[in-house]
Amino acid sequence: MRQILDEGLDLSRLTVFVGENGTGKSTIVEALAQAFGLNAEGGTQNALHHTQRTESTLAEHLQLTRGAGGSKKGVFLRAETMHSHFAYLDSVGQSGRHNFQSHGESFLEFVVSRSGIRGLWVFDEAESALSFNSSLTFLSVVTDLVHDGSQVVISTHSPIFASLPEACLYEAGEWGLRRRRYDELELTQSWRLFLEAPERFLRYLGS
Repeated sequence: MRQILDEGLDLSRLTVFVGENGTGKSTIVEALAQAFGLNAEGGTQNALHHTQRTESTLAEHLQLTRGAGGSKKGVFLRAETMHSHFAYLDSVGQSGRHNFQSHGESFLEFVVSRSGIRGLWVFDEAESALSFNSSLTFLSVVTDLVHDGSQVVISTHSPIFASLPEACLYEAGEWGLRRRRYDELELTQSWRLFLEAPERFLRYLGS
């Protein structure tokens, strides 16, 4: 996004990007992960698999600045490529329990089993793998990562993920990127309206 290249972007210990499909939030977190040296399809710096080129070229134009003593370790998890990453782990003899678990269970197990990594954690739309209760478990894990010294960046459609109390929230849209409070997010407002009276939305289906 031009705005980032022109103005830069400050990331807090916990940064969450929200926005409609096509607004660029996944492109941003993917580029951050790549610029940090992580595999565009997920994993750590040690992950070497590459099935297809889906990433943008934004990472080539980003320059990240680490704080004093900043870790060079990191993990990138994106829901849409988790299966291919698990297949890669199988191929290099690092099979876990994911072959015997649901998508959500294997996602959480992957995060928890690597939670000792102190560094940059990047998540792209992790909510697609998780139920409501699993999403709450994920929030607990993210909170622990931040409190233990890691930096976390999340791209999401989930009002649950955006509710993290320590998060710096960026809303992506036709305006570019803007800082928002939780109650100001279109995401939050839309979900509240729907849950308060779903019939107001559902009556237009098929019309």
